[in-house]
Amino acid sequence: MENRSLVTIADHSKEKIMYLLRMAGEFEKHTNRKLLEGKVVATLFFEPSTRTRLSFETAANRLGARVIGFTDPKVTSSTKGETLKDTIMMVSNYADLIVMRHYLEGAARYASEVSPVPIINAGDGANQHPSQTMLDLYSIYKTQGTLDNLQIYMVGDLKYGRTVHSLLMAMRHFNPTFHFIAPEELKMPDVYKQYCDIHRIKYVEHTDFTADTIAGADILYMTRVQKERFTDLMEYERVKDLYLLKLSMLKKAKDNMRILHPLPRVNEIEYAIDDDPHAYYFEQAHNGLFARQALICDALGLTLDDVINDRTIID
Repeated sequence: MENRSLVTIADHSKEKIMYLLRMAGEFEKHTNRKLLEGKVVATLFFEPSTRTRLSFETAANRLGARVIGFTDPKVTSSTKGETLKDTIMMVSNYADLIVMRHYLEGAARYASEVSPVPIINAGDGANQHPSQTMLDLYSIYKTQGTLDNLQIYMVGDLKYGRTVHSLLMAMRHFNPTFHFIAPEELKMPDVYKQYCDIHRIKYVEHTDFTADTIAGADILYMTRVQKERFTDLMEYERVKDLYLLKLSMLKKAKDNMRILHPLPRVNEIEYAIDDDPHAYYFEQAHNGLFARQALICDALGLTLDDVINDRTIID
């Protein structure tokens, strides 16, 4: 049987990405359906989450599926020593699809290899976050009208930021130019720069973060410095406030430029920017509902035609 798991966005072709974006667009037109009535989606979050978990659960509920799972591994048998494999095998008895976030890099890949039902990776350590990437791509497409030939500026924690890693890999199909803006301690890892070299993706590295630096951006992708990824808290304190986006820095921004952020925001975007037309991060989070509805349906074997011809729409 075909493994319909989503572990990394790198597994998807350009055609598949555009196909999923079209499906997300159909769900934006009609969000509430009974398309998955009788299906059960399990959300297993071994690491704290608010937006991703609620987005997946809302997506499943609005499609008519039932949701089971946990948000705190302390209440599961893993505290008794149960292995990840056994947890996955147990939950697969009850669910048609498993959405999993785990603190270990590679956990999603392992789960997909042992699970008899599809796995959607909702984030594995500092590695990948493919569902966030799909909503990022959908947001970029909606605001720019294309994914091709864009100037994408990534700012902040590029070392541990799994969202920027996944987005970089997905954009390889669309001839972007990346600008990596980070302190030395948090710069884009060499493995992802090598990925750019292999796939002939243009990139420039910066340490300055000024109005002039970001004047050419189509997309300004801000990230928070993730305290939970640091083993040295002194290092965290040294870099946490280095890059703050202020309203005054947008005076030279292009009209089409949009500011994205995977959220939660800590202090890297000035609150005054929320009302600026360049700000798009809250709309970006809303787009996650439609993107994740598309991913859930695709993992369960439903097609774009099934969605377009759906007769269970209730909104």
